[in-house]
Amino acid sequence: MPEDSNDRRSFRGDGNRRSNDSRSRAGGGAGRSGNPRRGEGGGGRSDGPPRRRGGEGGFSGDRRGSGPADRRPPRPEEPDLPDEVEAGQLEPAIRRDLLSLDKNNATAVARHLVMASRLLDDDPQLALQHARAARQRAGRIAVVRETAGVTAYHAGEWAEALSELRAARRMAGGPGHLAVMADCERGLGRPERAIELGRSDEARELTGEAASELRIVVAGARMDLSQFDQAVVTLQTPDLDASRSGTAAARLFYVYADALVAAGRVEEGVKWFLNAAAADVDGETDAEERVEELSGQ
Repeated sequence: MPEDSNDRRSFRGDGNRRSNDSRSRAGGGAGRSGNPRRGEGGGGRSDGPPRRRGGEGGFSGDRRGSGPADRRPPRPEEPDLPDEVEAGQLEPAIRRDLLSLDKNNATAVARHLVMASRLLDDDPQLALQHARAARQRAGRIAVVRETAGVTAYHAGEWAEALSELRAARRMAGGPGHLAVMADCERGLGRPERAIELGRSDEARELTGEAASELRIVVAGARMDLSQFDQAVVTLQTPDLDASRSGTAAARLFYVYADALVAAGRVEEGVKWFLNAAAADVDGETDAEERVEELSGQ
């Protein structure tokens, strides 16, 4: 998925409402709140014969007299694609990336990518099955690997997400999704590596919200290591402007408040939780509840 797509990152410590997920990230807000939601997964089995590779002719079993050298292994089973899902529903820029594929295969890949995007929030496990199907068909296309990585991240498959996003970056270059990769390192219990990514040359290329998101993750990694004062300093940039509003600002203010509280600066923390609540026009955080908790109300 491109960086400007409906990614809806749920970085740990992003100030999202806290989850009761089995991998609940206990600890401070920058330390572990806001786990990506998980669906039950699924994806129906096809009752028909094994699916064939798009545009590559019939199955080896259909060819009389074919020898072992002519046989291809069957494609792993894929989740069903609803009839109403069409390749044309994929963003034109992404569809252009699929032009190197056989037409039938490109259509199937596009439809799986559409389903992965649709299911990302409500059923990330099934979304991941579709992303994996697209990767199996078109693993040499960067945007397909990128989609597989982002979807794996939302499904809580940290190692798979890292592998896919690294592959996408080798193919396409650039610092895209660096914050997601850093958060995966935290998920794998390697906060030091998350901090290293925050110091990388690629991190210096980031600007705006992408840079802010990476700082949030790095601050969370500092919290993982009980480096609370360093977490506070990590977030002290011009973006920490109480006049800002919106989800990105609310998330930043929330994590900063949480770091302040963890560092023993509770009064300042309450102030920034209030700023987060004021900025949170969409009600994405539990900042008001945190204020009540800290105020003893």
